[in-house]
Amino acid sequence: MGPFDIYKPNQGKYTRRATFAGAMILVLAGMWWLKGILAGTPAVVEFLLPVAVGLAVTYWVFAIVYRSTRADFLIATEGEMKKVAWSSRKEVIGSTKVVVFATFILAAMLYVVDIVFQRFFVTVGVLRSVQ
Repeated sequence: MGPFDIYKPNQGKYTRRATFAGAMILVLAGMWWLKGILAGTPAVVEFLLPVAVGLAVTYWVFAIVYRSTRADFLIATEGEMKKVAWSSRKEVIGSTKVVVFATFILAAMLYVVDIVFQRFFVTVGVLRSVQ
């Protein structure tokens, strides 16, 4: 197997691409952070070290996502995602409304209970008068 051959090349294509893209965003952020840490050092170090580390980590991520048997997890994930019965837009909006409404009702109930307990504890002398 060559250095860039892909393990099970026709499976898990979209999940692998998305995983690799997400990892590359993190690698770029890490390179930017490392460049900031190295600010003030000679220009060769400041620019080449983050690039070298970024290339090394990129190949490592490529090896895990595309060449390793660990990619079986990504392949299986994509297979399972194809089996999911996704809710329609109307169902999601309806469910969201129910959750938001229930949250406000629960918040109002907790507010009332808090006021009742507060007055009770002031009455029995555990708390001083709250304004």
